[in-house]
Amino acid sequence: MGPSLHRLAAAAVIGLGIGAGTCMVPAGAAETLAVPVAARSHEAIRPLRAPLGLDPQKVALGRKLFHDPILSADNTISCATCHPLAKGGADNLPVSLGVKGAAGTANSPTVYNTSLNLAQFWDGRATTLEEQVNGPLTHPAEMAATWPDVLARLRASAYGREFRAVYGAEPAEASVRDAIASFERSLVTLDSSFDRWLAGDDKALADEQKRGYALFKSYGCASCHQGANVGGNMFQRFGFFGNWFLDRGRSTQADLGRFNVTGKPSDKYVFKVPSLRLVTLTPPYFHDGSVADLKQAIRLMGQYQLGRDIAEPDIDLIVAFLGSLVDPARLAGP
Repeated sequence: MGPSLHRLAAAAVIGLGIGAGTCMVPAGAAETLAVPVAARSHEAIRPLRAPLGLDPQKVALGRKLFHDPILSADNTISCATCHPLAKGGADNLPVSLGVKGAAGTANSPTVYNTSLNLAQFWDGRATTLEEQVNGPLTHPAEMAATWPDVLARLRASAYGREFRAVYGAEPAEASVRDAIASFERSLVTLDSSFDRWLAGDDKALADEQKRGYALFKSYGCASCHQGANVGGNMFQRFGFFGNWFLDRGRSTQADLGRFNVTGKPSDKYVFKVPSLRLVTLTPPYFHDGSVADLKQAIRLMGQYQLGRDIAEPDIDLIVAFLGSLVDPARLAGP
């Protein structure tokens, strides 16, 4: 993303009503926020849909692999270690801990709805879910394994028979990646309160959630957090209105974001916009996991991305809205 695109993005944010001034939606005015059902098809946020065309045998095999520490160098770390499904698909640590307690370099995002992302990882270095599997499996601070060792263990175990049944061949890099990616594509958080409201159920959202959504749009949050995944579909600079990294007081290689992938100076501090679908379940926040509280994360986003101080009552309403984006009872479980 070059400087001209950053300027256009900033202009788009300002154009959505996040310049100086007071909130456009007074608290307590839910009666003014009714959105006709027919108009909801034009909302910035779209409903999640069930994935189509997945092979149930590959999904089942991928689920088993996802939860099996056999993929790590010392059989102690599985994909689910850092992405526990019952907890929202993230481990709630600033950075995940890998083999022998090694600390990662960035916060682990949720594994739910990742098929909707334009790329994987905060810096977008993997373009597909299949490519993403390589990262944690071979990273020395995560699973610290090698493909030859992993494949040897899989072929010597019951997985050999399972892969022959599903793929018609012994386990291979491509088929292991395909199975795990197939399972991850199945992890879509359907039937949230907000999606039911989009479909026409006016009672699906409480009044405070409707006010929160109106505020989410009027402040300009939806300029980056939109689509079915409420984010994940663009890259954006962290810090339009101030220098978060300077104010934080330290710097790491991970802070450079897309620059670490492209080498372009214009990509410094540019990251994939995170999905907010499970944001109420997956603290801490930001690429470095440095903010534990969702309300504080919203304050900082208002300050650094929107150039506004978001009023505390408005933050409470936005948090209420964000809670409507996922139904915890419908998560995939362990």
